[in-house]
Amino acid sequence: MNSISTDICIIGAGPVGLFAVFEAGLLKLRCHVVDALPQVGGQLSEIYPKKPIYDIPGFPDILAGDLVRNLMRQIEPFHPTFTLGERVERFAKLEDGSFQLFTSDGTEILCKTIAIAGGLGSFEPRKPAIESLDSYESGKGVYYMVRDPETFRNQRLVIAGGGDSALDWTIFLADVAREVTLVHRGTTFRGAADSAEKVKHLHDAGKVRLVLSSNVTHVHGNGQLEAVTITANDGTTETLNVDSFIPLFGLTPKLGPIEDWGLELEDNAVKVNTLDYSTSEPGIFAIGDINTYPGKLKLILCGFHEAALMCQGAFKYINPDKKYVLKYTTVNGVPTL
Repeated sequence: MNSISTDICIIGAGPVGLFAVFEAGLLKLRCHVVDALPQVGGQLSEIYPKKPIYDIPGFPDILAGDLVRNLMRQIEPFHPTFTLGERVERFAKLEDGSFQLFTSDGTEILCKTIAIAGGLGSFEPRKPAIESLDSYESGKGVYYMVRDPETFRNQRLVIAGGGDSALDWTIFLADVAREVTLVHRGTTFRGAADSAEKVKHLHDAGKVRLVLSSNVTHVHGNGQLEAVTITANDGTTETLNVDSFIPLFGLTPKLGPIEDWGLELEDNAVKVNTLDYSTSEPGIFAIGDINTYPGKLKLILCGFHEAALMCQGAFKYINPDKKYVLKYTTVNGVPTL
């Protein structure tokens, strides 16, 4: 079993969780970050990486994906560690006030405090209503996200969807898979216009196949996915032999296992004290969209403020007899861990 020891375990690798690593680093606190998604960035990376954000201080506009990259550069001096593609399932509070967490893949994390920065919660894929689809999950040919592109090396793929994820992975996997077919129920895409244009160019060049005004309606196989049926809006059908089917229809946020942790909740969010964004359980904090308090605004910049105060609270929890003197980065620079 993989075991990790750290000062703060941050649950959620979205922008607020990543900025919390920076604020913790200024206090010389080590962080380990866990996220159920296979990459950092949360919604910014998964849902709208190429959309501009206009309310980040100092940036008249910045693409969501670029903000994630900048945050990762900002925390480099503190050498945080990451567990991605795993969800924190349960925790136990130890006698000394520290915590033991376990992920969906059995990773053990020992930490002195927990900071829940899970955005809107753990994201679960939106699954199309296709009979027997779930029987081909768990490595049998149906995947709702791409964790390792090499899984699809030299395969025959069908991707379904019309957003950024479907477009981006069609472009990327065109150079990995043997065949890539993108199926979209409409004729125009919700994703970035330049990505849609690239997919059309790949289609024209014969590198991918683009099937519009259609849906994948059936999956076939004997224990392992072997084929899918595509039904056009006019009712005509075709069946393609495939190795993998990747429906990318976005993610649905759910509070997930945290709902059963015994924390005080309100409207499917974690109640916090705005003094330091502590929860009803001492040593556990919650920042960003997953928390609630009077006057709450679900904005990234508000989450950054919450992260700064949370780290002060975490420092006091870890070091109850130690006084921290605020030091400005303009005077002391950025320390390293």
